[in-house]
Amino acid sequence: MSQEILLLEDDDSLNLSVSLKLQKEGYTLHRAFSIQEAETLYKIHNISLIICDITLPDGSGLDFCSRIRQESSVLFLFLTALDTEEDMMAGYAQGADDYITKPFSLNVLVSKVNVLMKRFPKEKSDCIVSGDIALYPEEKRVCKNGQPVTLTAREYSLLAFFMENSLHILSRNQLLEAIWDIDGNFVDENTLSVNIRRLREKIEDNPSSPAILKNVRGLGYIWERNCERR
Repeated sequence: MSQEILLLEDDDSLNLSVSLKLQKEGYTLHRAFSIQEAETLYKIHNISLIICDITLPDGSGLDFCSRIRQESSVLFLFLTALDTEEDMMAGYAQGADDYITKPFSLNVLVSKVNVLMKRFPKEKSDCIVSGDIALYPEEKRVCKNGQPVTLTAREYSLLAFFMENSLHILSRNQLLEAIWDIDGNFVDENTLSVNIRRLREKIEDNPSSPAILKNVRGLGYIWERNCERR
């Protein structure tokens, strides 16, 4: 099973960068931009690690950590620009497992996360279900109404990303950064659209009607069905 991380960071660019990097490492990310959002996500998901900024629009990450620590021993990593010894001690005093200061290397963050997550043994398998579609991440296979669906590696990666972020609009840039290596590599303008069209043809009963995977004009795409892990 993909281990689940709750990322609480109000800077949209940093939130996205960290999320995409950790998703590429095989983790499932739940993104929050406020303490209120984080508390809701924490209640409905099986979170193994919380990565949290300290200065947030609706309060302090220190207080959030303190409340979580009253009920859980979930791993907690502070990600903040507050870099004095006193700031770090305050974080550890509230129950943090580790601390990383901005600016930082994404590779260093990944290393810290990997070390922390070794405390949680991975389960052998899980399944993400959305209506009649079931996705098995460990086995990299997909079924519709119990029957196997043949997808290319790119189509599978797209489907997995949509289902892991269901009910959220994903921009074209988010999809390209998550699925394609765009570090200096040119991606044709139509590549994403073509792959999504082919994916819809394989998973939707009537691809001419966007019942599941919808194009939101000017914003991106959204998987409009709820997904649950089983």
